[in-house]
Amino acid sequence: MSDVLGRNRLDDEESPYLRQHADNPVNWQPWDDDALEVAREEDKPIFLSVGYSACHWCHVMAEESFEDEEVASVLNESFVPIKVDREERPDLDRIYQTICQLVTGGGGWPLSVWLTPEGRPFYVGTYFPKEERADRGNVPGFLDLLRSFAESWETDREEIENRADQWTDALRDNLETTPEASGDAPGEEILGTVAAAAVRGADREYGGFGSGGPKFPQARRVESLLRTYVRTGDETAMDVATQTLDAMAGGGLYDHVGGGFHRYATDREWTVPHFEKMLYDNAELPRVYVAAHRLTGREDYAQVARGTFEFVRRELRHPDGGFYSTLDARSGGEEGTFYVWTPEQVHEALDDETTADLFCDRFGVTESGNFEDGTTVLTVSASFEQLAEEYDLSAEEVADRLHEARQTLFEAREDRVRPARDEKVLAGWNGLMISSLAEGGLVLGDEYVELAEDALSFVRDHLWDPEERRLARRYKDGDVKGDGYLEDYAFLARGAFDLYQATGDAEYLAFALDLTRTLEEQFYDESAGTLYMTPAEGESLVTRPQELQDQSTPSSVGVAASLLLDLDAFAPEADFASVAGAVVDTHGDRIRGRPLEHVSLAFAAEKRALGGTELVVAAEALPESWRETLADRYVPDTVLSVRPPTDDELGPWLDSLGLSDAPPVWKGREARDGEPTVYACEGRTCSAPAHSVEEALSWLEGGADDADVSLDDVDDIDL
Repeated sequence: MSDVLGRNRLDDEESPYLRQHADNPVNWQPWDDDALEVAREEDKPIFLSVGYSACHWCHVMAEESFEDEEVASVLNESFVPIKVDREERPDLDRIYQTICQLVTGGGGWPLSVWLTPEGRPFYVGTYFPKEERADRGNVPGFLDLLRSFAESWETDREEIENRADQWTDALRDNLETTPEASGDAPGEEILGTVAAAAVRGADREYGGFGSGGPKFPQARRVESLLRTYVRTGDETAMDVATQTLDAMAGGGLYDHVGGGFHRYATDREWTVPHFEKMLYDNAELPRVYVAAHRLTGREDYAQVARGTFEFVRRELRHPDGGFYSTLDARSGGEEGTFYVWTPEQVHEALDDETTADLFCDRFGVTESGNFEDGTTVLTVSASFEQLAEEYDLSAEEVADRLHEARQTLFEAREDRVRPARDEKVLAGWNGLMISSLAEGGLVLGDEYVELAEDALSFVRDHLWDPEERRLARRYKDGDVKGDGYLEDYAFLARGAFDLYQATGDAEYLAFALDLTRTLEEQFYDESAGTLYMTPAEGESLVTRPQELQDQSTPSSVGVAASLLLDLDAFAPEADFASVAGAVVDTHGDRIRGRPLEHVSLAFAAEKRALGGTELVVAAEALPESWRETLADRYVPDTVLSVRPPTDDELGPWLDSLGLSDAPPVWKGREARDGEPTVYACEGRTCSAPAHSVEEALSWLEGGADDADVSLDDVDDIDL
């Protein structure tokens, strides 16, 4: 047997998920050239297991099968067993999750795939118990499957090869091949199409989408409803959005003691979550709560966003600024034990009996509980007003008592066994968090902008090579691994651009442009009219996937297309808009046909149709009073661009951006009369320059009037 296959090689890896399996009797291999070459040389099938460190059922399958000597013996003898961290290799996960969904109708983790030595799949599933069990859904036993495929590989190879060929063809058709553009790209009506589909699929009784469980947070669907309300005043869209936001924030999905969101709810009522906490959820969700706060004025939405940002700062932040990936679902081997309560635990932690009773009534803590062993996942079960009436207190005193109780219980909870933390710093996920903090900081306070700046500095220092203009995927304890994927470039560039909007610092704009230029070079295929997930110079796999659908993270293609449209006005020589337009044209039928699966692409299509919206401020800095006004107004998808007051002062900015002349977004837009001046534009039409941001916003919200001018005429306007 090869030396490569003679031992478990995962102790050489930095991924916490891979290291969790380094002591298994299975001779696990990482996905690398050595393992793949040995599979081909020895003509052995590959068993591929894909998961992540916080995955509950990954832990279960490991305990039942991968720690079992009998299973290990079969795997080591007849297969090349390979472990992959899906957070490090989203390309492999996307490819093999897709075949799982095509063949079985579902997917998830752990993902279990049997491959030919060339990587072509011939059997796939998710979790398998060691032996068939009725209480685990009557799925085949893992040991029986291994023995069956070990025999079939020797005796029925032709059938396996035929199936592998068919499945690989299906993957290429689904993930790599693109249709010819129909010439009928979605127009500005596409947002209404998305919103209408979201309303049809909404659970009007319990909030969210779908008629049962599990329920996942669908941040971009909610955002589509908020945007639709702004555009059309559709009250039904607003009702569905706020009902969903209220359900997520009031149920067990939200951590009512420590802040932040768990991964998903296992039930229709949003009561019991799957307890892991992912950085990407805690980036995407506060963005939507901030938007809803700006639109409705509701302070509770702002508090949810603050609580989530504070959780991320406290528990997912590297000391030097980057953000870690996940917190595990389990503590001390049991899921959820860090987060659940009994009445006795609440009373023991709180000295005052009335306050303890208030807390139990507020958050539904009962003797019978709603989770395992009589414990309770906290959910909002009574309003302040209801409790005030029941306890003969004022609503303000109830709120004060509960605030102090939560602080005390948070401190008591700190003595429990904590969930494990996956300390990988991923470029793309950090980009999502930077974007969220930057947007939130404009509304909630500069401390969040500072967190975003620290994180961007960390990622630039550790993962960006300015000489090669290349972004790496992952940093862990000084170790850098993997080429960046489309999501890394798109999400990080979006974060840098949003940070420019929040600060007016041209350095962040320059970095966003650097990333986006490389994105176009490495991921855009002009002949196919699309952006691929993997770089042109990347590893050759059985197919080159695209990431078109919004799933646990937004579609990287959709985010990239929207970003290209925003940055086009800052880099006219790059012609980013043509790339974005080609992508939207290529996938127009897909966007129209399945709008809820392609919300991010639909946003890009709408932006392209409308021509984009901008607020350009010529001033030394955004005036504080203007900032306060903007914090109270939700003007979705509007670029806020602060530039120096005069064109003479613009010179150093152009040098840093590598431009010889002012780009269209700034051309002719100097400050007038020595005062901060704002220009509002939508498409190719602009307002007259104004000294009031309120006036500019009113123009955007009211549409064009007699004072409107063509963008080409802005140079000739006098205030």
